[in-house]
Amino acid sequence: MATATPVDLRLPALRRFALAITVVNLLGHLWFGFEQSWAQMFTALFTAYGMEIILELIDAWAAKRPTRFGPRVRDWIDFMLPAHITGLAIGMLLDAGDRLLPFMFAGAFGIGSKAIFTAPVGRSRRHFMNPSNAGLALSFMLFTESVQVAPPYMFTENLGDIGDWVLPAIIVCTGTMLNAKFTQRLPLALGWLGSWALLAVARSLVFDVPFTNQITAMTGTAFVLFTFYMVTDPGTTPSVPWRQVCFGACVALGHFFFVAIHISFGMFFSLFVVCLIRGTALNLMALLAPLKMRIPSPAPIEIPSSLAEESVSRRKVA
Repeated sequence: MATATPVDLRLPALRRFALAITVVNLLGHLWFGFEQSWAQMFTALFTAYGMEIILELIDAWAAKRPTRFGPRVRDWIDFMLPAHITGLAIGMLLDAGDRLLPFMFAGAFGIGSKAIFTAPVGRSRRHFMNPSNAGLALSFMLFTESVQVAPPYMFTENLGDIGDWVLPAIIVCTGTMLNAKFTQRLPLALGWLGSWALLAVARSLVFDVPFTNQITAMTGTAFVLFTFYMVTDPGTTPSVPWRQVCFGACVALGHFFFVAIHISFGMFFSLFVVCLIRGTALNLMALLAPLKMRIPSPAPIEIPSSLAEESVSRRKVA
């Protein structure tokens, strides 16, 4: 009996991710109260577009292969989906006052990290750093005094008391469906959330910090977006469920480590470090694989025929 070919859900997931984040950005600038300008959003977006095209042209020329974007409009759209998501995520979550350079830098490095940080996965090499998170994290490191994460209130500033709950609830519902059906990263999200809650309890007991002050951070729109649309990126996270849970738990542990040493933006730095460690481990395993193949297996022990015949005869007598 012929086995069914597994369906590749990455492209449908990217299309739905792109649609969702586009709707959030448009509504955010028109209605919700986003404080970034349209110019900043388009700067991050077009920088990501340009870097994606330039890197693809260079890679196609070096490998002597055709580009992944073809003459059809649909091919162009599908090819630009990752850059579209990265650019809009940076334009939505980065707050740099009225400047454009940090958005340009974050978009360029986010897409550029896909070419710099790669590891062998299966029969090909894939990037292991989350592009939008990489751009944001490095921007927070370099522009320490001039950039920050977009304030949580701006996502629901113009929605009133009911909207403060409705918008995060919609994001949770759509994100849960998307990660359960298409990205298949729901175990990762649960591992991240469960570990975050347990560590919040532990921190409140050890450091005598009010638990409610910590748990309320989980209700913020930025936290919800990070949970369902960033940490669960299918291209840079494990596919095996138990490994997904471990990945999410490590991100939560890293976040609370950065909080304990009084470093801001703990979620983004933690995801950056965990992705970096995972990618380094994948490269090391690939380097060590040939060495394991060269180690000779122990030679089988040869039993003299006389002893073998004597053992058989004894069994027969017994």
